[in-house]
Amino acid sequence: MRNYFLFFFLLLFFYSCQKEVKNNIDSSNIEVEFMINRFEQDFYTNKGDNLEELKKKYPLLFPKNTPDSIWRAKIKDKDEQELYNETQKLFSSFSDIETELRSLFQFITYYNPMFNVPNIITGLSNIDYDYRVIYNQRLVFISLDVYLGSKHPFYGDFPTYIKQNNVRERIVVDVAKAIIDSQIKPLTNRSFLAKMIHEGKKLYLLDLYLPLKSDVLKIGYTNQKYDWAVTNEEQVWKYFIENNLLFSTDTKLNKRFLEDAPFSKFYLSEDKNSPGRIGQRIGLQIVRSFMDNNDVSLSNLLIKNEEEIFKNSKYKPRK
Repeated sequence: MRNYFLFFFLLLFFYSCQKEVKNNIDSSNIEVEFMINRFEQDFYTNKGDNLEELKKKYPLLFPKNTPDSIWRAKIKDKDEQELYNETQKLFSSFSDIETELRSLFQFITYYNPMFNVPNIITGLSNIDYDYRVIYNQRLVFISLDVYLGSKHPFYGDFPTYIKQNNVRERIVVDVAKAIIDSQIKPLTNRSFLAKMIHEGKKLYLLDLYLPLKSDVLKIGYTNQKYDWAVTNEEQVWKYFIENNLLFSTDTKLNKRFLEDAPFSKFYLSEDKNSPGRIGQRIGLQIVRSFMDNNDVSLSNLLIKNEEEIFKNSKYKPRK
């Protein structure tokens, strides 16, 4: 009996070590090369007499039919100069972000050796938060004016659920999300369950690519809203089941539970305490459960049918 317990203890210890190694991948020895070009610095410090050089350096940012007079007017525009000056107060140095991006690209390359590391261009978008980051396989464009801090006066009229993510720490998360969107094939199944799991796949990749970032930062909730999501997971799942939502194709569910919003809409008094996009987090929990209970490669997960993932996930919401 004594030997049995010793064997059992050693088995548990070995398993926990294996799990720890699996969850603490060292990708630091993977070489990745990329350039960072500061377009906003080159553009807004230009006097308007060197536009041809800028066009050669940044051909994608200068549509051919746009006259030079438009660019010169932008350079001299007081509001745009003010926006530029504000970004430079926070982003005159970009070395810490470069370090985070390097780590991100190393992890992506670890999981996908065929990944082509993109170059980075920073710029301004007149605070268009719908286009924080643009990715096109070769380049990543980052709109720095969307990351000046949640309390910056430029965001005074923005909804809280938007400006809470207008922070420097979100840059690498948004870059990762833009890349992930290109790595997962479009969804064909229109059920609410499939949509949740589809979004859950994206968040699962975000976990792998940014293992040192907190779940709160990656999903983009406040601490209070995240705590609500964790505490009420069982009640949310029960609501979805009791209201026959899982296999519904009603597109109104997207706005209620999957898209950016100040809160999720159960049409209950508790709504205001919930985070938006609660369906995405439930989808992540289902994917996590599936990967914990099945010996499946990451590449297979990404192409696997969402409803098959659910059936084999053994998902049980946290009580």
